[in-house]
Amino acid sequence: MDELPGSVGTSASFSLRLGQTIFSSASLLFMSMGVEFYSYTAFCYLVTIMGLVIPWSFTLALVDGYSVLVRRPIRQQGVLIIIVVGDWVLSILTLAAACSSASVIDVLLHSGGSNCPPKFCSRYQFPHQY
Repeated sequence: MDELPGSVGTSASFSLRLGQTIFSSASLLFMSMGVEFYSYTAFCYLVTIMGLVIPWSFTLALVDGYSVLVRRPIRQQGVLIIIVVGDWVLSILTLAAACSSASVIDVLLHSGGSNCPPKFCSRYQFPHQY
């Protein structure tokens, strides 16, 4: 059977899972540092989902790393179904969390500053260059 790039148990999959773990950790760290994220439900949701994605991705990165070391990709149908369903559920939840956080920032930035503390809004706002 031909190996697809990025399939479970390959070095490409290991790289992708490691990147997913790193970027999820960075997202969690960014949201948790210096901002009162708990004041907004959308940010709490994002932090919660990233808290689920990090161990999932790290565990699968370990599985991929082990598969690469022993040179035996995972082919058990039950294991692959669990991985696919887990990835599908977490990707939908991550998309929902990112969209809700982006919409909260958009609403806060366009509300005229009345609902947005200066320290908070300036963190997410790009400087205008004319």
